[in-house]
Formats: sequence, C-alpha cells, structure tokens
Amino acid sequence: MNKQLLQAKIIQTLEKAQQGATKAALQAHATATNKECVAENKYDTFGLEASYLAHGQAKRVAEYDAALLAYKSLGVISFNEESEIELGSLVQLEDEECATQCLFLGPSAGGLKFEYEDKEITLITTSSPLGEALIGRCIGDEVEMKLAGKNRLYEIVAIY
Repeated sequence: MNKQLLQAKIIQTLEKAQQGATKAALQAHATATNKECVAENKYDTFGLEASYLAHGQAKRVAEYDAALLAYKSLGVISFNEESEIELGSLVQLEDEECATQCLFLGPSAGGLKFEYEDKEITLITTSSPLGEALIGRCIGDEVEMKLAGKNRLYEIVAIY
C-alpha cells in the first residue's frame, strides 16, 4: 500500500469536493444578492433564506480549506505488524459477518468516502466514537461499538 499515493488521493478528493462547494457558494451568493430577491412584503423571505444558504455554503468551503491544509501537512507514516493505530493510519476492520471496511484516521473531513485500489475508504476522525476506540489498538485487537442500537464487534485485520 503506497501511503503517499493514498494521501494524494485524499487531497484530490477533498479538492474536488471543495470545487463543488465553491460553485454552490457562488451560486447561492448570486441568488441572495439578485435584485429580484428583494422582499416585496414582510412575508416574502426568499432573499433572507437565500442569504442563509449562501452563508452556510461559505462555511462549507472554509471547512474544506481547513481540511485540505490539515491533510497537506499530515506526514506519511509507515506501519508494521506491531504498530498501534494513530492519526494517519489506514485500518481494515472485519465484522462478525466477515464484511470488511477500510477507514483512514485523519485530522478532519470525517465521513468522506472515496475509491482507492478497488477499495472504498471512509475518512474518520479521532473525535468520532469509532476513531476514538481505534486509537492505540493493534492488529488482532477487537473493538466493540454500539451502532444504531446494536452492539457490533470489529476485529482489526490490517494497519497500513
């Protein structure tokens, strides 16, 4: 597993998401500032709602900016069979039904999914319950989580 290429893919995915968010923010701003959006009476809230949307989209762009900066400054960390999970780890988990999932423990942008080497990888952060439970664990360790009201047991099968 080439971690340098993986992290480059994460940055590329974030840049693509940022471009989409920027486009949406510009479009929302254009709508909010359009002269046709001026309220005609006190019940006409379209312009106000458009300005809220523009503000939310601008915050989203700022979050992607911060995520990009965090991932660009994240060093590439190599792992071996005895390594503990830490920030920058790619972790493969297996559940009770032998279904596997790949998670990259990163500084931000939790929940973002992308494809890499024919695997779907999900970004998680240390502030998520699963991310917090994985920190310091090793290959072969088990992690029990309560998800959607059910207890789930995961085994750590690989760390990259």
